[in-house]
Amino acid sequence: MTLVKSSSGIRGILGGKVGKCFSPIDIIQFAAGYVSWIKKKHKNQKKFVLILGRDGRVTSILFQEFLIITFQSLGVDVINIGLSTTPTVGIAVINEKADGGVMLTASHNPKNWNGLKMFNSHGEFLSEKDFEKLLYIAEKKYFNFSSYKKLGHLFYKKNYIQKHIEKILSLSIIDKKIIQKAQLKIVIDGINSTGGIAVPILLKSLGVHVVKMYCDPHGDFVHNPEPIEKNLREICKKVPDLKANLGISVDPDVDRVVFICENGDFFGEEYTLVSIADYILENQLGPIVSTLSSSHALKDLSIKRGVPYYSTPVGEIHVVKKMKEVHAIVGGEGNGGIIYPKFRYGRDALIGIALFLTHISKLNNIPLSKLKKRYSNYFMSKKKIRFFVHSHERHKRMKILLKTIKKKYEGRKMDFSDGIKIYFKSNEWIHIRKSNTENIIRIHAESPSRKRANYLSKKIRYEIKKL
Repeated sequence: MTLVKSSSGIRGILGGKVGKCFSPIDIIQFAAGYVSWIKKKHKNQKKFVLILGRDGRVTSILFQEFLIITFQSLGVDVINIGLSTTPTVGIAVINEKADGGVMLTASHNPKNWNGLKMFNSHGEFLSEKDFEKLLYIAEKKYFNFSSYKKLGHLFYKKNYIQKHIEKILSLSIIDKKIIQKAQLKIVIDGINSTGGIAVPILLKSLGVHVVKMYCDPHGDFVHNPEPIEKNLREICKKVPDLKANLGISVDPDVDRVVFICENGDFFGEEYTLVSIADYILENQLGPIVSTLSSSHALKDLSIKRGVPYYSTPVGEIHVVKKMKEVHAIVGGEGNGGIIYPKFRYGRDALIGIALFLTHISKLNNIPLSKLKKRYSNYFMSKKKIRFFVHSHERHKRMKILLKTIKKKYEGRKMDFSDGIKIYFKSNEWIHIRKSNTENIIRIHAESPSRKRANYLSKKIRYEIKKL
């Protein structure tokens, strides 16, 4: 097992050799590299401030001490906002005019993982170019620690989640009164992380009757924390049992959100972005952006609304970059990640929830099972293959794999901007790519037919395993 390093951050499994896991030494090394990168970027600046937040994982409260000591030892002041969400750290960076920020989280990965998500001074993830510079500095250990007279200071600021929520509720597109009038009853699965704090606060501020599931942020996840259908069977059963209007599930750092229909059906992580984009386009027309692995349903919506649609490689930074280029009014990823640029350029489950609830409330509290029928009906099969090779071999193996697949499907329309995407019909495709967050190959296949989507993904998975 090796550390996974990408523009999505650094993450790894706990336990093992230095450089092969998320160890205290690796934490210190990458944290020092990050600070040194910031100092190099702002050469004429003398004083630096960083925001630090953490999710509810068992190890996050321990590992934050390594980060605080490292930052202070490099002469940087730290504002520790404690239990937080990834988007809340981004908001805090902007509010405090900080030079950056770090969220201690492994996002949707299981509880035996942890990691670091790093922000620039705009409260956004680092670009690929900046991240490569950071890695180079960290690996070469190009950092200088401060003398005892120049050590950084530590400050604590509480209630940043509340500030984040207040900022969301101040947006004119969020109609608090109409949500309150709808008198919604919602079940929330907080996966025993910070979503268990943040989502109930938001919902109660909107006048929602909240039923909590796993909202104690002690980090002992009771199920796989990735918010996808197979991991959410319990909440899917509980919503109709309690006669709730819907269910909400988030990942441990609250940058992804999915919804459960009133009848217990899974609304679908791909349709989080589709439905919210639909609401935003009701208020303002403009370009929309998602990734190559996201559902064709969003493109269908853009055609229906008469607005441009753009796709990017998978990853928040790629979506944000394209959104800025084309002045998109909304964007995100099909995994339940929503980016609303009038608020902040970054995925945010809390803004996603507020937009979604305004949408359904303005549609006279439409049942989610009925709402989904407004959109193109596609089925997506998501598979993965473990990629157990050393990091220096991985790029070479992936190159050979993609070259073989390209040759096999020669003659079909393909996209090579992120792995390989093969189009079978205008609305049927397979996307094969190396994950940014785990040592796996991801295979996404979509079709108007569930049977066909499953067949396509199984077929390509079998072909890859034979190589």
